[in-house]
Amino acid sequence: MPNIKIFSGSSHQDLSQKIADRLGLELGKVVTKKFSNQETCVEIGESVRGEDVYIVQSGCGKINDNIMELLIMINACKIASASRVTAVIPCFPYARQDKKDKSRAPITAKLVANTLLVAGINHIITMDLHAPQIQGFFDIPADNLYAEPAVLKWIRENIPEWRNCTIVSPDAGGAKRVTSIADRLNVDFALIHKERKKANEVDRMVLVGDVKDRVAILVDDMADTCGTICHAADKLLSAGATKVYAILTHGIFSGPAISRINNACFEAVVVTNTIPQEDKMKHCSKIQVIDISMILAEAIRRTHNGESVSYLFNHVPE
Repeated sequence: MPNIKIFSGSSHQDLSQKIADRLGLELGKVVTKKFSNQETCVEIGESVRGEDVYIVQSGCGKINDNIMELLIMINACKIASASRVTAVIPCFPYARQDKKDKSRAPITAKLVANTLLVAGINHIITMDLHAPQIQGFFDIPADNLYAEPAVLKWIRENIPEWRNCTIVSPDAGGAKRVTSIADRLNVDFALIHKERKKANEVDRMVLVGDVKDRVAILVDDMADTCGTICHAADKLLSAGATKVYAILTHGIFSGPAISRINNACFEAVVVTNTIPQEDKMKHCSKIQVIDISMILAEAIRRTHNGESVSYLFNHVPE
């Protein structure tokens, strides 16, 4: 592929390498370091003049440092005369702060979008935004890809009883996501209504739908401390589910998440590799990973060639 360069930020170099390998490219040379006062310094180690540049940086780990690193990389490429700079952000940072839900609350996802635009970004590729309206925060093309085709493939290949399952959303906000998957599998869906007293703490759960004598598959876009999905799994078992799986696009797994999953009744907790999972898998045998590098690589190829990425909404590239 001529006139294309792929650079990796420091948040998820394994995913960046897989994307480059699938495209038959070498990762571009970039050196990232910290000064003694903790300022970030980025040096692009090769010419990008007239090139179509893609920078892979996920919103995980030291999120604030990684955002700053991404902004500096974008600006460095832009002022070095790159023809176009695309940020590939598999897990978009601050996506949960997408609306003013109480007095004086910030809309931080919009702030992140603004900073990317000021840095000089031309295009965004991301996956399973927490709220699809975040696309509207940008005045440039923003492609929100879906893990759904890869999730459907995993369900069919790894759950023998998938024809007798119910797809469950752990909250009302995910109803559209689970109905789409349930329709394509031709199975029933259910949802759990939750009431929160404060962030990351669930007070009460009510199951709407039937899971008796069926496999229950919880589907959500992300799990952080895992309080919600673990409570939901207990609720589903008490409602008569034979097995409970959880499938999540972004496995953040912070705080007590791993111990909660180990103590919960899941057969498996399946996540994509938008966020590195190697360390967490060492401490939790229930975590399984779906590789989505082929989806991101195909999106980059199609973007570079001026083709539509809508094909990826329903297909998993080989």
